[in-house]
Amino acid sequence: MQDYNWSTFTKRVPIKASKEAIYNAWTTQAGLESWFLREAHFTTKDGVARTPSEQVKPGDKYKWLWHGYDDSAVEQNEILEANGTDLLKFIFSGNCIVTVSIKEEAGETLCELTQQMPMNDEKEQRYFYIECGKGWSLYLLNLKSILEGGLDLRNKNINLPNVVNA
Repeated sequence: MQDYNWSTFTKRVPIKASKEAIYNAWTTQAGLESWFLREAHFTTKDGVARTPSEQVKPGDKYKWLWHGYDDSAVEQNEILEANGTDLLKFIFSGNCIVTVSIKEEAGETLCELTQQMPMNDEKEQRYFYIECGKGWSLYLLNLKSILEGGLDLRNKNINLPNVVNA
């Protein structure tokens, strides 16, 4: 049996799109709402709302809502890094740290997501490892599908719970 490191995981997907298109999909309200979220709101350090096409900056706060869930399923936290081209880092559920890198590898554009679970409780780490791992796998495939001109794979029906695409 494999001995897991429950404190981190990495998910990778090649996407036939430019680095700029992938970066904008992660760092703008309009981009995130096209493949990931029902609503994405960003505010600057000073509390000023960013426009839907404006890229996030370090120190920005976010509020995210998902399709298939009511407004009680909300994530609010902070952008830690955003370099304007190929790196985004933010605090996510459970104070996990998510880093998104966009790179060229083997002639392909690759989107790589690493989530770190900094908590000391292994049971809590396992929960985020498994649950977030499932979620990120779906959403990274949906990002690929949307940017390559495909279908939106998300469940948008709040009355249809416990499905793999929500």
